[in-house]
Amino acid sequence: MSEVAGVVGAVGASLLLLSARRATLVAGIVLVAVAEVLLADPHGPSVSPTLVAAGVAGLALLAACAAVFVRRPELVLPALVIVAPFRPPLDFDRGHRFLFVVAHGGKLGRLVPLYVVLAAAVTAYLWTLLRGAEVKELPRFLAVPAAAFFALASLSLLWSRDVDAGASLLAFFLLPFAALVAVVARATLVPWTPKVLAWIAIGLASAFAAIGLWQEVTKDLFFYSPQLEVANAYSPFFRVTSLFTDPSLYGRHVVLGFAVLLVVVWCGRINVYLAAGIAALLFGGLYFSYSQTSMAALFAVAFVITLIAGDSTARRAVLVATAVFVLLGGGFVLLGAKGHSIRDVTSGRSNRIERTADVVREAPVLGVGLGAQAEVSQELAQRRNARTARFVSHTTPLTVTAELGIVGLTIYLLLLAAATRMVLLLRRCDEALALSLGAVLLALFVHALGYSGFFEDPVTWLALGIGAAYLGVPAEAPEPAPETTAAGPSPSGQPVPSVR
Repeated sequence: MSEVAGVVGAVGASLLLLSARRATLVAGIVLVAVAEVLLADPHGPSVSPTLVAAGVAGLALLAACAAVFVRRPELVLPALVIVAPFRPPLDFDRGHRFLFVVAHGGKLGRLVPLYVVLAAAVTAYLWTLLRGAEVKELPRFLAVPAAAFFALASLSLLWSRDVDAGASLLAFFLLPFAALVAVVARATLVPWTPKVLAWIAIGLASAFAAIGLWQEVTKDLFFYSPQLEVANAYSPFFRVTSLFTDPSLYGRHVVLGFAVLLVVVWCGRINVYLAAGIAALLFGGLYFSYSQTSMAALFAVAFVITLIAGDSTARRAVLVATAVFVLLGGGFVLLGAKGHSIRDVTSGRSNRIERTADVVREAPVLGVGLGAQAEVSQELAQRRNARTARFVSHTTPLTVTAELGIVGLTIYLLLLAAATRMVLLLRRCDEALALSLGAVLLALFVHALGYSGFFEDPVTWLALGIGAAYLGVPAEAPEPAPETTAAGPSPSGQPVPSVR
């Protein structure tokens, strides 16, 4: 059934993003829902009174949230941004009578809050469509590569060498994110939306950083992987995770808020002293994650945003500081690399890259299928007793090439080019919004070079959807200048119709 779900999901996701008519858009929503049902385990939990009661309660909650969004559609965007990062310690278990179980061993669950809010938003939007609402078409230059990526990833289940992993990615990430882009890009916008979204991003990052600092002081983590628990026990430094299960994932979300903060500072939208205090909090929380990829992402964002939005003094300073940083950093790396292998210096990432390159050579055109890179890397290494997680590439371009081939890599690059064009077009109407979205996407891109997860992070698709939403807003027509007659301008100052 997973292969059939892949085909249905490919068609549904494409219709969601490319439709300009009500009938095809509704069909896309229905097909994505059908694909999600097909991806579910046909041998799921047996029907019981408890499960029925839980289902009724869930539907009631969904209906209540959808009713709020129907009455206040401008709340959809803020609600989605608020819940996007959270992964409560609940996971799906189709054999459990409630469908959910509490995650154990320091693990976190799926994006359950996002799924709930997104389902309510889709339901509310579907209701408005059925009542005759007009369909807003997404910008074609952005919708086409996005639809192509979702379609190829879905169809790759037909040839995937790890169908279970691919089906999981499709069910819990890609298909929901296709619906996320479709809803966000057609969301209702009001004048206060950009400001509220910016403060939500900065506020969430500040909360995560504050919790991270508290964990550093108390040496008590909420969520963690078993490997991190061992590493903290025997390492001279203590890595914190805040509300996440991995320090790098925590660092990524702090950097996203930091990126927005840097933009609003350079655009003069925040008090400098308040910004300095928030920046100190964010950097302090980020530091104790000891995430190299997060630090690299922050450096890239600060460098690019300062060059674009900073004054001439700031630009010269950042160029000099970058040169000094590269020289000193390169020197330390060379000194530290003496007597060590490349694998040791790169914390094992070079080995992951080599294993992923083997997979690329195995199926260069269309790849080995969604989610199959780690499994095939392990097969090629002939190490069946090792954990599959050790073979995950942690580099998005390599993962895309291994799983979706050269075709997938081409679509990935086209999507990046479309995102860049989106930011450039938005700068004409709202500099702060454009730079904020660009900074967020840049941070995600750089971070995914060392930790992967570019397409599996809902913030990526939120940023693209928000940009598409604002590009779809018609520009205000300039007010015509008052016409003059033989007797001069009209007394009211209003334009006088010309006589033809």
